[in-house]
Amino acid sequence: MCGIVGYVGKQKASAILVEGLKRLEYRGYDSAGVALMESGSINVTKKTGRVENVAASVYKNNSPAHLGISHTRWATHGGVTDTNAHPHLSSDGKIALVHNGVIENYESLRRFLEGEGCAFLSQTDTEVFCNLIAYNYRELPEPEPGAERLIEAVRQSARMVEGTYGIAVICTDCPEDIVGARKGSPLCLGVGHGENMIASDVSAFVGRTQNVVYLDDGQIVHLNAEDFSITTTGSEAVSPVIDTIDWKIEEAELGRFTHYMEKEIFEQPVALENAMRGRFSDDESTAKFGGLTLDSYQWRQTDRLLFCACGTAWHACMTAKYLIERYARIPVEVEYASEFRYRNTPMDKNTVVFVISQSGETLDTLEALREAQRKGFRVLGITNGVGSTIARETDGGIYQHAGPEIGVASTKAFTSQILITGMIALHLGRMRDLSFSDGRDMVRAFRSLPGLISQVLDQADKIKVIAEKYADYADMLFLGRLSMFPIALEGALKLKEISYIHAEGYPAAEMKHGPIALINEQCPSVVLSPHGETLKKVLSNIQETRARKGKVIAITSAGKDFPEDAADDVIHIPQAHDCVMPILATIPLQLFAYYIACVRGCDVDKPRNLAKSVTVE
Repeated sequence: MCGIVGYVGKQKASAILVEGLKRLEYRGYDSAGVALMESGSINVTKKTGRVENVAASVYKNNSPAHLGISHTRWATHGGVTDTNAHPHLSSDGKIALVHNGVIENYESLRRFLEGEGCAFLSQTDTEVFCNLIAYNYRELPEPEPGAERLIEAVRQSARMVEGTYGIAVICTDCPEDIVGARKGSPLCLGVGHGENMIASDVSAFVGRTQNVVYLDDGQIVHLNAEDFSITTTGSEAVSPVIDTIDWKIEEAELGRFTHYMEKEIFEQPVALENAMRGRFSDDESTAKFGGLTLDSYQWRQTDRLLFCACGTAWHACMTAKYLIERYARIPVEVEYASEFRYRNTPMDKNTVVFVISQSGETLDTLEALREAQRKGFRVLGITNGVGSTIARETDGGIYQHAGPEIGVASTKAFTSQILITGMIALHLGRMRDLSFSDGRDMVRAFRSLPGLISQVLDQADKIKVIAEKYADYADMLFLGRLSMFPIALEGALKLKEISYIHAEGYPAAEMKHGPIALINEQCPSVVLSPHGETLKKVLSNIQETRARKGKVIAITSAGKDFPEDAADDVIHIPQAHDCVMPILATIPLQLFAYYIACVRGCDVDKPRNLAKSVTVE
């Protein structure tokens, strides 16, 4: 969840590191720090708060150093203090380390190291890891002090720790070298000309190089300005694969927008167009995916699908359940990835597992993937993270091609995930009993989405006015039926994430089974009520709410079926095929939450206590 950036080359490291941290700040923003190698010693600057807090001090020092490591933190062990911020120095001052992840046996290691004379300043597991490397470095009889000795110290330390880590390490004895290692926390290399970088995300260096090497678990990398090499914790050499980053730095810049979330909401027509490109058959009756590794026979033998994800992606899985069961008539189960690995879930032998993760690095989802594979099931992935761990470890899958998503609250990635699962429903349905004409109707509906979403976005000013009316409420309910229920869950989550208003999502029909007790003048309800067989039932729920003086914001299809006086405020979305209505209904909810957060003065892109990529359990 934290951000790591390391640089070695011919340029001043300080400016490059700070710029990289700013691009990774969405991964953690409790504190930040920089360690620079200066004349054989390590100079550390770190402060609580945003990257800009530490940047001022780093720029003021104007260090000539051309090697350094840096970090932006999302706190796990130890409170948010300058002392607990990274980088950490070993007690002998020889080694500095930045770390993502959690060391589970740090307390026993700390006691051991204290017995060996190590002094600790912080409460973090990271300082323990740093001193463990320093201890092993001192204890090695050979080789001579330098990079090889540091690599071996990291290797021995990696074998001693339990938990997850992505680390970058520097040592005063080898002032031209950085050593990195990963287990369960992402780490990659930016390969340049006369310079190399290490980071937890490619966005840290995409402006300097498009060449990237993704590290796998159990790998250790050594890099200097001219070269790099990779080995395993078992000392085996690894032949690196250099990939090319498929997006430009301009795609991760704000441009004319105030916040990344706003930008990414308005990018959805393009993001969904990219998700569809080249993925429909020539006769426009079905979807096709080169990454799905099962043939037609294997899909027809599949009796059940299991979807695993966390957070917003879990809501996409819930929507997928409704779409796939309706159009492909295959039973679908949805599990929280964080629960699946610890449950003994009964699974039929003809089950195919899907995991969904925007980043492709969500640790709970990655562990669910591994657990399913361990039990012999085929696992397919849907991810936006090209080259991510999930993309590399699944048996096949689909890239979203949504472009970088910087805002912590997911928007375009979520609607892209729903679109792709809807296309999977079409793909599987056409193998079973979905007719040619029904397939063509769905393809037309999917192709119409960018234009339909643009129509909803054109109402942004109207939605902003409605949002301003409700910005001071402390509680809200979000209600929907069938495929609108997971969209209600997502709407509530968006509001919670960025405005800190307490919100809950429910199936509309469940109101009378308990939640209706919450309804009063101070608890508005957002009701998803598009045209269809349940509209009259939802209208009845709205009447029950208003009879108890609850205010109602209705999101409904354009047309005459919805009485304009049935709700306090009405937002219209275009009438469309049922397979795309969940996506269209999502857009007003995103704008509603965004504008409320803005009115309340919240930090939309960096909400408190949250980080973009959750790489710890």
